[in-house]
Amino acid sequence: MQGATASEDLSPRMEFQAQTPEASLDDTAALKKTPLHALHLSLGARMVPFAGYDMPVQYPAGVMKEHIQTRTSAGVFDVSHMGQVVIKAKSGKYEDAALALESLVPVDILGLAEGRQRYGFFTDGNGGILDDLMITHLDDHLFVVVNAACKDADLAHLQKHIGDTCDITLLDRALIALQGPRAVEVLAELWADVAAMKFMDVRHCRLHDVSCLVSRSGYSGEDGFEISIPGDKAEDVTKRLLEHPDVAPIGLGARDSLRLEAGLCLYGNDIDTTTTPVEAALEWGMQKARKTGGARAGGFPGADRILAELEKGAARRRVGLKPEGKAPVRGHAKLFADAEGKTEIGEVTSGGFGPSVEHPVAMGYVTVAQAAVGTQVYAEVRGKYLPVIVSALPFITPTYKR
Repeated sequence: MQGATASEDLSPRMEFQAQTPEASLDDTAALKKTPLHALHLSLGARMVPFAGYDMPVQYPAGVMKEHIQTRTSAGVFDVSHMGQVVIKAKSGKYEDAALALESLVPVDILGLAEGRQRYGFFTDGNGGILDDLMITHLDDHLFVVVNAACKDADLAHLQKHIGDTCDITLLDRALIALQGPRAVEVLAELWADVAAMKFMDVRHCRLHDVSCLVSRSGYSGEDGFEISIPGDKAEDVTKRLLEHPDVAPIGLGARDSLRLEAGLCLYGNDIDTTTTPVEAALEWGMQKARKTGGARAGGFPGADRILAELEKGAARRRVGLKPEGKAPVRGHAKLFADAEGKTEIGEVTSGGFGPSVEHPVAMGYVTVAQAAVGTQVYAEVRGKYLPVIVSALPFITPTYKR
C-alpha cells in the first residue's frame, strides 16, 4: 500500500477537472488563495488549481499515506474555498428564513432544531441538482456552506429568489476539517466540551482563544469536525492542531479517495443538473414534511418530477461499483450490460483506488434493471470491457458519532 506508483495512481486530476475553471489552469496568478495558503507552502504542499483557488493536492508524505493517516488517526484539511453564507430574514424571525429557503430546497428547514445541521441541495425546475450544501440553524438565522465552484451562482440564486425577504451574506472566514478516529481527542485538548457533541451538532466555542463555529461533520466517512475560523486567526488555530503528534495535513487527493470510499458525492461529477435527488440515491436528504402527504409537501423547484420519482422510482440509479482486478475505472467510463459492449446502461462518475479497502472503487449511474447489488456489468477502458460488480455504498463502515 506504499510507494510512488500507488500514490500517483490516486492522482485526483481527473476527478477534479469538473470543478476547475478553464481560465485557472493557464493563469496561476489569477487563482484565489485561502488564508492558509502560506502555511501550505511552508509544509511543502504540491499546489493545483481547484475551483478557482490554488489548493494543496498533497504534501510530501503523499496521497496514500495521507489517506491512511485520516482513517487511522487524524488529518487536517483546508476547505476555506467553500462558501460560508448567512441567511437571515428581514423580519428577524428564524421561521421566515427557514420557509424562504424551503422554497429552493426539498428539505425540512422549519423543523431543524437550533444547533443542528442538515444536508440539502438546491434543485432546478427540471428536478436537477444545482448544488449540494450543509444547512445549520443558528439562533435566528441559517448558516449554509456551499461548494466552491458553485459559490457565485448559489449567491445569485439566493439573492434572486429570496433576497426580497432575506439578507444574504457571504462570510470572509476560513474553514478547516479535522477528520479521523483521533479527531475528538485532539480537539478536546483545546475545548473539552467537544466530546459531548453528536453527529451534525453545531456549537460556538473558543479554540486557542479564538471564537470558532464547530460542527461534528465532514466528508471522509470518519468521525470529525469542520471548524469555521476568522481568516486572520486561521493559521494560528491550524498550526496548533498540527502540533499534535496524531495530526497531519491532508490534501485534495486524499480528500477525494476518502469521500469515494465513503460513497459521498462530489458535485460536478456524481451529481449535477442532469441528476435528480432520487436518481442520485439521496432520498434520505428529503424529510417527510416535504414529501407527498407531508405538512409542507412540494413547493420547491422540480417538485413534480422529484415527488413522482419518489413514488414510482427513477429510470436510473447511482450505485457503488467494484472493478474486478487491480485496475481502477475512472470517471466517464461507459458501462455496458454485456462483455461485448453492445448494450450501454450507464456511466462511471467517480473512480480510483481505495487504500482502506485495498481494491479499486467507483460510483456511477446504471439503469434500474442493473442496479441491484451483485449485478455484473462491464466498463469500457481503452477499448476493453472490464467486469465490474454493482456494490453497496459505502465501501467502508462510517464512524460518525450518532
